[in-house]
This record gives sequence, C-alpha cells and structure tokens, in this order.
Amino acid sequence: MDIFLTLLGLLFMILGVLGSFLPILPGPPLSWVGLLLLYLTNAIPNNWLFLGITLAIALIVFALDYIIPALGTKKFGGSKYGVIGTTLGLIVAIIFPILGVFGIIVWPFVGAFIGEILNKSDSKTAAKAAFGSFLGFLTGTFIKFIVAVIYFGFFIKKFWEYKSDIFSF
Repeated sequence: MDIFLTLLGLLFMILGVLGSFLPILPGPPLSWVGLLLLYLTNAIPNNWLFLGITLAIALIVFALDYIIPALGTKKFGGSKYGVIGTTLGLIVAIIFPILGVFGIIVWPFVGAFIGEILNKSDSKTAAKAAFGSFLGFLTGTFIKFIVAVIYFGFFIKKFWEYKSDIFSF
C-alpha cells in the first residue's frame, strides 16, 4: 500500500506542477494532495503541523491566483473582459499550440486585448489593460509554479529519506 500511495502522490505532484500553467488544474492544492498521500504511508511519520502549514499556503496561493490577474487588470485600467480574455487566450494556447511554448505568453495577452476591445475600449486603453491582465496572469502562474516545485522538492526529500522503508518487502 505504501508503494501505491507513493506513486499516486508522485502523480499528484506532476499534476500540481502542470496545474501551475493549466487553468483547468489547481496546481498547489494538487501538489499538497501529493504530499498528503506520501505522509499517509506507514513508512513516513505524520507531521500534521507541516501538512497544515503547506495546506494553508496552497489555499492562499489558489485564492491569489484569482485575485492577482484581476488586480493587474484593474490597476492598468481594464475590466473583467480582459481577465476573461486572458483565460481564454491561455486555453487557446493549450488546445492549439500554434506558437509552441511562446503561445502561453502570446495568446493570453491577445485574449486580454480582444476582451478589452469587445468592452468598447480604444486600442491604447485595451493594450494597457491587456498588459496589466497579462502581467497579473504571469505573476500568478509564477507563484503557483514556485510553490508546486517547492512541494515537489519536499516530496522528493522525504521520499529519499524513507525510500528503504517504503520499498521494504
């Protein structure tokens, strides 16, 4: 059972890192579930304080992911259409990887710009708001990625420390 929980935890860790970029998956909470699964093995002693602190951080980052793009858009004079456009642009980048890795950067900006144009903004205001929305998106993504990678590091460190106990037959 320990091996199953460890492998399932590893899967959640990978999904957590991917969720840092994909708007469909909540990255840090998935990474936290991976940590939880590792700690639920019989080989690793429970540390509820550690799990509680990492859960709180995951939930705060999850909430900030919705707040930061909105703040960036508002700060640069945008509307909710810019935020929606940013999200749709990211989805386009994922489904149709026309520009490859650069699509994750380009399409959210294009989506925010189109969203602001549809909101009847002039092109200068739309570009400024799109930049704010895009900047907020990048900031949120960066924070989610950092947290997911740190949690993955915790996972690997703890797994390596107890690997002989996990794989004891």
